[in-house]
Amino acid sequence: MLSSDAQRQLIGKTTLFGGLEPSDLAAIGAEVREVKFDGGQLIFSRGDPGNDMYLVAEGRVRLSILTGEGRELSFAQVGPAQWFGEIAMLDGAARTADATAVTKVVALSLSKAAYQRAAASRPAVGDAMTRFLCKRIREADQQLETIALYPIEGRLARFFLASAQQKAGTDKPGRVVLDLGMSQSDLALLVGASRPKVNTALSMLEASGAITRSGNKITCDLDELKSIAGSE
Repeated sequence: MLSSDAQRQLIGKTTLFGGLEPSDLAAIGAEVREVKFDGGQLIFSRGDPGNDMYLVAEGRVRLSILTGEGRELSFAQVGPAQWFGEIAMLDGAARTADATAVTKVVALSLSKAAYQRAAASRPAVGDAMTRFLCKRIREADQQLETIALYPIEGRLARFFLASAQQKAGTDKPGRVVLDLGMSQSDLALLVGASRPKVNTALSMLEASGAITRSGNKITCDLDELKSIAGSE
């Protein structure tokens, strides 16, 4: 069980609430509850009511959709210090995807009523959510631009660069190891391309030294990825 201090520290590490005052973090921490899921357990399904959002403390969660042919397509993986499920929690509409625990997961759950209490007493909490949602919209716009304007190797370079910078918490030069936890088919879905073309583009990035592959682990050279992402 996470202590109150550990919960506040985790909340403070997130993109959503990072930078808030300790008193604001404590207000959020007072509203969360710890939940646990086994590997392979469904956390929520597409179409379910969105009553809570979740912050991963340990483990990894897969966000996916089921196609009309019954095939599951993963479009995101959520790890420690990342929130998921916030959109449906905020607007009260149905979930737009399935969330499944890839491994054993320990998470903090924040209900809509709990969030509203914290935001009502702490304006900075609501402001943080507004900035977070605006960031999500900007990222979605950038993803659409990338798919429309860049060749596949450029799209992959931008995807790996963003993932590496998020993990490292910096855009300084260096090398960052990513554990994607997804198939090439899932990756193809993310960048809007076919699996064979993604495989070819991955080989091109590896040949250039921008990435090194070892199973699902990819070592990213941030300088090389920036060069490819910016020159396409």
